[in-house]
Amino acid sequence: MGISFKEVTHKYPGVKRKQFTIALDNINLDISDKNEFVAIVGKTGSGKSTLIEHMNGLILPTSGTVGVFDYVITPKERKNPKLNKIRKRIGFVFQFPEYQLFEETVIKDIMFAPRNFGMSIDEAKVRSIDVAKKLHIEDLLNKSPFNLSGGQMRKVAIAGILSYDPDILLLDEPTRGLDPKGQLEIMELFKRIQEETNKTIIMISHDMDLVYKYATRVVAMKDAKIIYDGNKIDLFKSDKYKECNLVKPNVLSLIDYLNEKGNYNIGYDTYSLEDLITKLEGGGDSNE
Repeated sequence: MGISFKEVTHKYPGVKRKQFTIALDNINLDISDKNEFVAIVGKTGSGKSTLIEHMNGLILPTSGTVGVFDYVITPKERKNPKLNKIRKRIGFVFQFPEYQLFEETVIKDIMFAPRNFGMSIDEAKVRSIDVAKKLHIEDLLNKSPFNLSGGQMRKVAIAGILSYDPDILLLDEPTRGLDPKGQLEIMELFKRIQEETNKTIIMISHDMDLVYKYATRVVAMKDAKIIYDGNKIDLFKSDKYKECNLVKPNVLSLIDYLNEKGNYNIGYDTYSLEDLITKLEGGGDSNE
């Protein structure tokens, strides 16, 4: 088991004494360290970011435990050196890339994490250049990260995580600030990584089109609780997605329309508009 939450509650202190906000409420959740692509969804304030910040010890539970590989994080772990070992195995791409960038050049920023985790300068440089090429940012390596666009900064932040090859990737809104082409490039890269290495990827996203296309499992949150954990098809076939304040993916809305108005019988195992067009051109799912 990669990550295991056992009765985890997290409370943020309020302004007044003895006042607090419950961000996670008695969470139980198990995620394998291999071959999962999990989307964490829910409206703003539902507890998504707090949930994944527990997964590499960025914040600690108020009560309960979080198991990460062979380690157990408890409310008293604040200065425990094992947290650094956890963070080496679980890479975190923040929602705001500027939080992760601080070096004078892009190449130094990408190299920072592998160097910090003990990699030699030469090896870190080779790994960093290779990752930069995969993200099509090799022409930015000698530039200042603070002179880049928001989308470029996000790619640099992602490169900094991929450069040390963690076992599990945590992605908080990974396509935020990217144009449609950039979104496709990033998501296809993560899909390829997951398929080729069997790494687990855990992604927060408000974009249900991306969730439906790429995730293999959906964990939906509301009011600090997990109210759905399972198959994405079952989530959107039921009314559970409405309870989570989610929007049905565009491809499913179009499928509903075609099935109702056009006498088609297209299943929800159609995960993108491109897949739908292919099915319609092939005529495989039509009753006409």
